[in-house]
Amino acid sequence: MSEDPKHTLQPNSRHCFVCGLENQFGLKLRFYETGPGEVTAEYTVPDQFQGYPGLVHGGIVTAMLDEVTGRAHMSDGETRFMYTAKLEIRFRKNVPINTPLRVVGNIVKSKRRMASSTGKIFGPGGELLAEANALLVDLPEEAITEVDLEALGWKVYDDEYELHELSSDL
Repeated sequence: MSEDPKHTLQPNSRHCFVCGLENQFGLKLRFYETGPGEVTAEYTVPDQFQGYPGLVHGGIVTAMLDEVTGRAHMSDGETRFMYTAKLEIRFRKNVPINTPLRVVGNIVKSKRRMASSTGKIFGPGGELLAEANALLVDLPEEAITEVDLEALGWKVYDDEYELHELSSDL
């Protein structure tokens, strides 16, 4: 798989609801660094995540925005694990299922232990459907040192065979 130098694939995990490739109930989003302090995922939400008929459930919209705001701070090879302290969502238009969407996260500020970022979901015509402002806090150092990232499957899955193997194991 050749990678556009402006589109660097970020790691996925095995079981995260948003990015876990082995989570049979999850979204399985794939995030790319698309600029300095910017990450993007292209995604079409399937039927099982709808709320009202034809529309993505608001909790799923929120989960995608929560993930992309944190991932914006995982750029330039830095693995900065943070939790969301505050997330403000603005639902501008209905988010349709079975429609290609673009989810974009951008860094606003990055300090030693805290950071802020924005997340946006765009429809196929570029219309803004939902947006978020996030305040994020670094996980405590001891929480990170106790985690075996390899056991979580935290890595870049860029080989099509490897992705096929994961999906066939489900």
